[in-house]
Amino acid sequence: MSIESGDYSSGINPEHALKYAIQHLRGDRVQIIEGVIEPVSPTWDHESTADILREQIRARARELGCMIGSGNLDLPGSPNWYVPDLAVVPAAAAKGAGALLPDQTLLVVEVTSDSNADTDRVVKRRRYAEYGAPLYLLVDRRQRALTLFAEPGHLGYTRITGPLPYGTPLHLPDPFSLDLDTSGW
Repeated sequence: MSIESGDYSSGINPEHALKYAIQHLRGDRVQIIEGVIEPVSPTWDHESTADILREQIRARARELGCMIGSGNLDLPGSPNWYVPDLAVVPAAAAKGAGALLPDQTLLVVEVTSDSNADTDRVVKRRRYAEYGAPLYLLVDRRQRALTLFAEPGHLGYTRITGPLPYGTPLHLPDPFSLDLDTSGW
């Protein structure tokens, strides 16, 4: 049987086989973007931006009984397995989970890098909406702007705030109800 042929007569599901394989790689963390395996290796500048966001939402996430991390998100029925830069998820859902679904998150954050900016802007935005991530925050370092996508549906997000230039406060709606300070970016 060949995965490319789509022949399932042997009982092997190519999507499950690929996702199983990447979860058992030693060393590197990877994600699958539209069937292409990509390494996850952010720079320190990239990590600094994610850390600033993490610190601003940490207290509210705890009040909500949530945790902030960059764990695996599965998009079943598609050739996608994402490792977001940050995701806020209910602590109870994360406990013992190998991967969560986007609709189990409260917020997903992607911080662009030179190598993945278009993927974060287009592909992940479309897929996060399709799989029900309630809030998707895109931090576009090249454009020095933030865009918040809300109210997901199969055709995309129906409410978009931004892009707002760095330095402009960005309001995260319920359940967060807080303003992000982007002045130091």
